[in-house]
Amino acid sequence: MQDGFEKRVTILIAEDDDGHAELIEENLRDSGLKNEIIRFRDGQEVLDFMFDGPGGTAPRRLHGGAYMLLLDIRMPKVSGVDVLRQLKQDPELKSMPVIMLTTTDDPREIQNCYALGCSCYVTKPIDYQKFSEMLVRLGLFLLVVQVPSIEI
Repeated sequence: MQDGFEKRVTILIAEDDDGHAELIEENLRDSGLKNEIIRFRDGQEVLDFMFDGPGGTAPRRLHGGAYMLLLDIRMPKVSGVDVLRQLKQDPELKSMPVIMLTTTDDPREIQNCYALGCSCYVTKPIDYQKFSEMLVRLGLFLLVVQVPSIEI
């Protein structure tokens, strides 16, 4: 029942760099991923989406949909680490998988993200070809991973 799964999981991409965002989406599609993809340009946009508007504190009614967030750490307005912290503190949203996708390979930052509850931490290679290859592998992973629904 892979087709039903693929159509149900929405991939959220939080990336402020337009070039990186396009590259991420292109390579995920090249790997065969057909899921809906929603892109956010800063951390505040993610929070507004997940918490039902600016300043919202209650999770939006997501009607049992499954979501996975690819989250950059260094973003304007609200950092990826702060987005991760807020999502994982919410009882309804804490089960949503969050993959940190960033150029930061500082061991303290990696440890902090895992401590806050990220599912996976992937460092973006600087080299374009290696970055593209990594994204295709990530897309293949996303094709088979099981994601819990958010029941709110």
